[in-house]
Amino acid sequence: MYWGPGVKSEDDTALNTSQWGRLLLLSIAALVFIADQGSKFLVLRYLEYGESWNPIPALRGLFSITHVVNSGAAFGLFPDRGMLFLVIAVVVIVAIIGYYRYLPADQMLVRVSLGLQLGGALGNLFDRLKFGYVIDFIDFKIWPVFNLADSAIVVGVAILAFHLLREPEKAPSMANDQVSNPNDQIPNPKSQ
Repeated sequence: MYWGPGVKSEDDTALNTSQWGRLLLLSIAALVFIADQGSKFLVLRYLEYGESWNPIPALRGLFSITHVVNSGAAFGLFPDRGMLFLVIAVVVIVAIIGYYRYLPADQMLVRVSLGLQLGGALGNLFDRLKFGYVIDFIDFKIWPVFNLADSAIVVGVAILAFHLLREPEKAPSMANDQVSNPNDQIPNPKSQ
């Protein structure tokens, strides 16, 4: 609603906050996608399949960049189920895009979480569509090899879980409420 020059209503502020929230989600998703695809481009360009590079020689036994491919889920789980994970990625992307519009304007942590998940899902979906598998390269030796998209998805899910666990209960407690009986002819077990 327009109130005159220099005067903003609460509706204008909410709209701006909503626009910033949308921009935040899309910016994070774009940054994750670009970082993921850029890192995979470098791996494909400079490392043969199965080849490792040790950027920090002292950590050779703990960490390296290793070019592998993954036809399954994140961290190499469920190999050779690429089509299933392609469908799951599309469903997740559609769900995030559909859901974020309904988030309250003050839910910035959730928007960051969804932006990370969206960028990661798009990065791995792009690989599946282009190659039929996902390029992985972050190798901590004691963990399955993964990529930046996998990391963004996991961090996004962790942020969302943290947010949901610390969110106070909004529904009233029903523990001490009496059970109401709409039909007075049937005895209420709580009143006996």
